[in-house]
Amino acid sequence: MNKFMALLLFTGICTAQKISVTEQQLRINPGTVEELFYSFAARDKILLTIEEISDNTIGEVTVLEYPDTYKYKGYDVKKEKNREFIANNRSVYKFRFNNTSKDVRVCNVKIQRVPTSKQTENFNTAVKWITKQDTTWNSLTKDVVVGYDTLSVQKTRKAVVFEKKYEEVVIDKSQRVDSKATLGQNKASVVFMLPMNYVAKDETKKVIAWAYWVGVGEESNEFWKQNRKIIVGAVQGATTLFTSPLGGIAAGAITNLVLPTNGEDVEYALVNEQNNKLFFQDKTCKMLDTGKGVAAYKRFIDANMLQGKFYMALTNDNFVQPIDVNVKISAIIEHIKYKDEKYMDKVITPRYEKKIVKEPKIISRIIPVPFDQKMQ
Repeated sequence: MNKFMALLLFTGICTAQKISVTEQQLRINPGTVEELFYSFAARDKILLTIEEISDNTIGEVTVLEYPDTYKYKGYDVKKEKNREFIANNRSVYKFRFNNTSKDVRVCNVKIQRVPTSKQTENFNTAVKWITKQDTTWNSLTKDVVVGYDTLSVQKTRKAVVFEKKYEEVVIDKSQRVDSKATLGQNKASVVFMLPMNYVAKDETKKVIAWAYWVGVGEESNEFWKQNRKIIVGAVQGATTLFTSPLGGIAAGAITNLVLPTNGEDVEYALVNEQNNKLFFQDKTCKMLDTGKGVAAYKRFIDANMLQGKFYMALTNDNFVQPIDVNVKISAIIEHIKYKDEKYMDKVITPRYEKKIVKEPKIISRIIPVPFDQKMQ
């Protein structure tokens, strides 16, 4: 035998070598399907061996070149040895085992490949799963904008013709609070009602803020007069929305008032009607504001505190000396009047026509593809 013939014989032996792809045992539950996916090189010879270990049959065995080219389909398969297929192209094969019985089936499966050239001996038969998107076009009839029409239309809106903010004195009262030694009560309260909001078609009056002043005796009255002089000097000759120091606090135009530090003090609490009753019953009550001193003030702008009836509850902790407490409440009212005002407005209206249009529909699919050495 010459060297050339020996080389041909050696090459033929190498290329005819069977290479194991998988050898495993499958357990297939009743009414279920098991699938195996492997890739093969072009012109590979594929060998499939199946054997049900309990001498039973497998309802259906199919081999497909992915996605749907049938290479083999067998029914009630008990044993199949070296069933042969040829891979026309580099592609993925699906091996499908369908147990149509009511019992478990266990089978040994062996898949081998015989490459036709040395170049594909080391072909990687694993597969990888990729997401592939396919675009289809749906034709449908739609109303499509083809232009716009612009029209001038007369409309009516509310226009402000009068707007004013001003102070309204709600209460200015001196309240006697007896001492602890008095046979009467060392507690008292002053009730007040904030101005009610008024809303009509062309006019509104609303409380937008309010403030209180609580002061004991002549000491607090003297300091009130000092604050008034300061306020009058500051706003003389100017248009203002408040007329008293407390109005300035309520409006937010003034942030501080001068307060006395000497004199009898009072414990005070701002409460609603229900808690005012609890106050006189010496029960725990919920206070909206509280404090103790010769004089004090505070501003309120919270929307939940701008309407309704309130009480300033007062307590004298002096054992023998009754006190006179001055309670002042001022609110800031916003008064607005409106009128109907006509104006021209441009109205843009689109024009439509029915047209046949194509809309894309993207469908995503997960598919197996060969995962050979070049793709790694």
